[in-house]
Amino acid sequence: MSPSVPRRTLPAAILATATALLMTACGSSSLPAAAGSGGAANSDAYQHVLDTAPVADASEMPEGSLMATIKARGQLVVGGTDTAAVFSLTDPMTGRTTGFDAGLAAMLAKYITGKTDIKLTQVQVANREALLQNGAVDTVFATYTINAKRAQLVGFAGPYYSSGDAILVKKADNSITKVADLNGRKVCTESSSTAAQDIKEHAPGAELVLFDTNSQCVQAVQQGRADAYVLDQAILLGDAYREPDKVKVVGQPFTTEPYGIGLPLNHPEMKTFVNNWLKKIEADGEWAALWQATVGAILPGPVPAPPVIGSVAGS
Repeated sequence: MSPSVPRRTLPAAILATATALLMTACGSSSLPAAAGSGGAANSDAYQHVLDTAPVADASEMPEGSLMATIKARGQLVVGGTDTAAVFSLTDPMTGRTTGFDAGLAAMLAKYITGKTDIKLTQVQVANREALLQNGAVDTVFATYTINAKRAQLVGFAGPYYSSGDAILVKKADNSITKVADLNGRKVCTESSSTAAQDIKEHAPGAELVLFDTNSQCVQAVQQGRADAYVLDQAILLGDAYREPDKVKVVGQPFTTEPYGIGLPLNHPEMKTFVNNWLKKIEADGEWAALWQATVGAILPGPVPAPPVIGSVAGS
């Protein structure tokens, strides 16, 4: 998924470039949101979440609502990506897109239409609002950070996930588990990232080491030239997914990036509907089960409490 540009300029550009390389000429594809070896580390558990996901009562989707339009169409059109490990990644062998965001999108599709099939339209940071405004997509699942400026252009349900700066270390290193442990250690991050300032603020005793790219930072940790790497958790989880025997992400984020589900601003009924659906799957344990099958398979520790819906300015 494409992180927010203001906080993570370089990583967002990298992800956007990767997305662009994989886009089709029309920018969309129809993919079954089923389990595979893409973004779901535990495919059986992932599939079980989809199989047992709820379906809304017809009374929740009155005539004239966006939900009724989607149900009549028979398919939810989702703006997202298929290159974000752990969140929404397509297995090139099966064509299946899985992950935390992909799973939520499939569950929302089932809640409305009774089927987990979605039509995935590739989005980039620069065009998410436009695609929602012109009706090209029904919703956006794209590690889409909620803020007041964006909320003037689109609606946001959620937040459904809270990310932020996290810590990546060598797989065998158990000496660093929280941000305070970074003091007195060599800590790297990307030179264009705001994470450098966050490290100075939260671990003033750390020795800061800057590199130009994500891969250089990961290599520095693997080679012992840095004790830890700090950046947005969503990006670090992707690194740990690709190098599971060499690195790991520890602890919870120590800054906050609230992710929301992007919706058309002119359909407030859809926002209410999606928020009620989020509350339902959180209360019933389905949010936690999906987290365990995706993010939790990479990130050690207990399932975090979901962020409070409507708790962020713009949500």
